[in-house]
Amino acid sequence: MENNVKPANGKLGILIPGLGAVATTLIAGVEAVNKGLSQPIGALTQMGNIRLGKRTENRYPKIKDFVPLANLNDVVFGGWDVYADNVYDAAMKAKVLEPGLLNSVKAELEAIVPMTAAFDKSYAKNLDGTNVKEGTRYEMAQALMQDIETFQEEKNCDRIVVLWCGSTEVYFEESDIHQSIEIFEQALQDDDKRISPSMLYAYAALKLGIPYVNGAPNLTIDIPALVELAKQTETPIAGKDFKTGQTLMKTILAPGLAARALGVKGWFSTNILGNRDGLVLDDPDNFKTKEVSKLSVLEDIFQPEENPELYGDLYHKVRINYYPPHGDNKESWDNIDIFGWLGYQMQIKVNFLCRDSILAAPVALDLALFVDLAKRAGMSGIQEWLSFYLKSPQTAPGLRPEHDIFKQLMKLQNTLRHMMGEDLITHLGLDYYQDLVELL
Repeated sequence: MENNVKPANGKLGILIPGLGAVATTLIAGVEAVNKGLSQPIGALTQMGNIRLGKRTENRYPKIKDFVPLANLNDVVFGGWDVYADNVYDAAMKAKVLEPGLLNSVKAELEAIVPMTAAFDKSYAKNLDGTNVKEGTRYEMAQALMQDIETFQEEKNCDRIVVLWCGSTEVYFEESDIHQSIEIFEQALQDDDKRISPSMLYAYAALKLGIPYVNGAPNLTIDIPALVELAKQTETPIAGKDFKTGQTLMKTILAPGLAARALGVKGWFSTNILGNRDGLVLDDPDNFKTKEVSKLSVLEDIFQPEENPELYGDLYHKVRINYYPPHGDNKESWDNIDIFGWLGYQMQIKVNFLCRDSILAAPVALDLALFVDLAKRAGMSGIQEWLSFYLKSPQTAPGLRPEHDIFKQLMKLQNTLRHMMGEDLITHLGLDYYQDLVELL
């Protein structure tokens, strides 16, 4: 594919629905990095290395030096929000980053003012949107497309990606209007309320051939209609739900337990968090969306139907509690009841005091840069190789998602090697020892 990957010339516009804690932390961080004030810790695209060829060749370039990614100095941010605060004011209210850091990039942040958002309070009942669009579903979708085109022209961007960093919407399942793009577009015309606000952003982006990333557990692009549209416009999509705190730990710990054939009886997870995310998730209908996303991870890693002796009786419980004093500093507790040789019981306790947006910001950045790369490489539709960053990875129908973070990383790196015409790496390693046998 190497000859087919277009260079990252010009500016990349990253448009974000939801300029809250995660988005403002991302934007302020990139501006601080560009000024040489901070380092982009946690961003694989900026700090990560990739091995090429045999171990004996000692080729470990930075990923950003291996594949043609957009330079951070060429990134331009914009977005929509249900509140009218500019990014500086929104970041100050989110209280993720220290005022000193925010003041060092104040001018850049104040210049980013949110466009009016597509909003329906029934999808986020604990939010009172004041900076919102009026009109039918169809009219809002058309307005979003106009927003994107105006932004691209005014900011002189060569390319755009849309990155959902908004709130978790209420839980609902796909219905007849989501089954084909033809039916979906008729439902838009009919102002059908089963089209969520996030679907309007995704539709607007994909209709324009612009990559879309779903950073929340919403039912957005994982419906047949929008997958079909992505294929029609040859546009990459990736989702869903940024993998940050507790689920990140699960996809690190669970594969290790499964690899050693250790049994698990129960896994109890509880979280406390504040900020807008916690407020939205305080509603049971919104929590249900997040719960489904978080619960699926262990079942797919342990595969109890294949390993009934070890995981057939696994009891998995997830709780999220809104606790304003913690703000963005989410705290999670996990109690894991495991058993080993001859069935003897053991326990693992995990208390993760994390900073949710600090973990999410580099994930959001990587996804934006990689989905732009995918577009330039001629890749379209579901980008399963980006599962590394996502709690509930989107896959082709009938295909089980891969949740093991180490297998996800191998898939991501091999995709990059494939793009650039390098040999894929299997980690078999037998050829090293066969060479020694032949020498002897």
